[in-house]
Amino acid sequence: MSHTPHQSTPGTASLHAAGLPDAHRRLQSIEQARQVALHERAALPAGWIAPWIERSWQRCIHQGLQPGQMQAFEAVGVSHQRHTLEANQHLRHTAQPVLESLGHAIVNTRYFAILTNAAGVVVDVSGPIDRSDPRADLITRIGTDLSEASMGTTAIGAALAELQPVWLHRGEHFFSANGHYTCAGAPLFGPDGACVGMLDLTGIDALERPELKHLVTQSASKIENALVLAQAHSLMVRLNWPGYSLGSEADGIVCLDADGWVTGANPIARQMVAGLATVHTQVVHVSELFGVPYQFLFDAARPASLPIDIPLWTGLRLQALPVERAYETQPVHATQARTAVRLPLKDVEAALIRKAVEQARGNVAEAARILGISRATVYRKLGQRPSPTD
Repeated sequence: MSHTPHQSTPGTASLHAAGLPDAHRRLQSIEQARQVALHERAALPAGWIAPWIERSWQRCIHQGLQPGQMQAFEAVGVSHQRHTLEANQHLRHTAQPVLESLGHAIVNTRYFAILTNAAGVVVDVSGPIDRSDPRADLITRIGTDLSEASMGTTAIGAALAELQPVWLHRGEHFFSANGHYTCAGAPLFGPDGACVGMLDLTGIDALERPELKHLVTQSASKIENALVLAQAHSLMVRLNWPGYSLGSEADGIVCLDADGWVTGANPIARQMVAGLATVHTQVVHVSELFGVPYQFLFDAARPASLPIDIPLWTGLRLQALPVERAYETQPVHATQARTAVRLPLKDVEAALIRKAVEQARGNVAEAARILGISRATVYRKLGQRPSPTD
């Protein structure tokens, strides 16, 4: 029999009216959603379950998976484990300090941490893992495939498929056998913007703790920043909007080589700067991002220096703190982050006009038309005289 929103609504209301504890009511609601979506194969009314969970369930169905089927974990041989460790050595090494801190934070929660590569294969674990419990032991073996194709809807598979942080409780997993797990997960993005793996927190028969989604997201951000700083570079530039302090995990980070080419950027910087918004297969020069000469950033990088105010080509402005590699580990003091040194307006205008002329391939008339100013103004701002042939 088909299930319609009209039929389902009273069922949900009756759960609330029954005075059930919140945890019990939550599980009942999840079970109702499973019945409708996974067994009756009907569309769920809006608000019954997170849209990304329903999308994941549908992907599992399209792959031919069945909610009640038994999962068979393949044996993980020593050679496969060794290959997995070697192939993901850089990710593991970079994430290790964060995993250790994370393990300390969750030690009394019955949750543990799992680090996977972009394919959903376990590359490292941390925290209190009960190896006598097969439900914990099987999913924390190095080399185990925990992708959506293998494990159905989990925080691991969903974070990698949806590329966003997720929270998943018991029956929200696709396979019924995974109903003991509660998980938080966040994808990890590398210096070029591509997904390189994910970080997961899993509990078995544990209390639901949605705040762990924030913890795993924050921890993933630390790993991403460490991956960027692990790239070879000469200058690191911290970014934030005017009025916000610099020096925290909330900063955008862009790393440059000695010639001003971007060697890596964290996801926050990619959200702030339009020129970094997509995954880059080719290197980008910092002059394509900011309306200042790249040498200006290097000149501003001095110990105990103040942030500088820099324009973006979109017309927005950011505050930036360029830091030479030798001084990256030094904390940014509050007094440094309060006041940005503003670049003189005439220098900003000149940089913007120079960029427009370059984009017009030297055609001053075309650059002036795009900018909405006269050719004479272009020459005057650049400190040049008109060409006899112009």
